[in-house]
Amino acid sequence: MFTFFNEISRGRTAWFLLMLSALALEACALFFQHVMDLAPCVMCIYERVAMIGVVGAGLIGMIAPQNGLIRWAGFAAWGVAAGWGLKLSIEHVGYQFPDPNDLFGATCDIFVSFPSWAPLNKWVPWMFEASGDCSKIVWQFLTLSMPQWLVIIFAAMLVVLAIVVLSQFFGKRQRSLF
Repeated sequence: MFTFFNEISRGRTAWFLLMLSALALEACALFFQHVMDLAPCVMCIYERVAMIGVVGAGLIGMIAPQNGLIRWAGFAAWGVAAGWGLKLSIEHVGYQFPDPNDLFGATCDIFVSFPSWAPLNKWVPWMFEASGDCSKIVWQFLTLSMPQWLVIIFAAMLVVLAIVVLSQFFGKRQRSLF
C-alpha cells in the first residue's frame, strides 16, 4: 500500500485529483449559494477559503511532483489547509449544536474578517461575502448538516495525507526522499 501511495505522489495525476476534488466541493458550495439560495455564514466562507487552500496544495504538487521540495511543500499546504478546515468545521458544528450547559452560547461573527492585504469579500463578493447565520441548519443530507459533512471531508483529507506522507518513508527504498 505504501509503495502505491509513494508512486502516485510522485506523479501529477494524484495532485490533479486532489485539486479537482476540492474544486468540485467549491462548486457544490457555490451551487448551494447561488442556485439553491442558501446564504453562506461567516464560518462557511472561512471553510471555503480552507478548501481553496487544498486546491492550492494540489496546484503546488502538480508543479513538479518528482522534486521532493515541491512535493513536501504540497504536503505542507495540504495539511495546513485541511487542518484549518477541520478546526473551523468542528467550531461551526459547535455553533449549530451548542452545549446545553453553556448559558451564553457561542456565536460566530456577523461579518467576515480578511486581512487588509487580501480583502476577498471586497474583491470577489459573490464568493466570499457572508449573509447567513452560523447556528442555523439550512441543509442536511443523511441527517448531517453541511459543517458535519465538512468535518468528515477534512478529516478524510488528513487521513489520506497521513498515509501519503508515511509512504514517503516506507515506500520504495531505492528512492530518496528528496
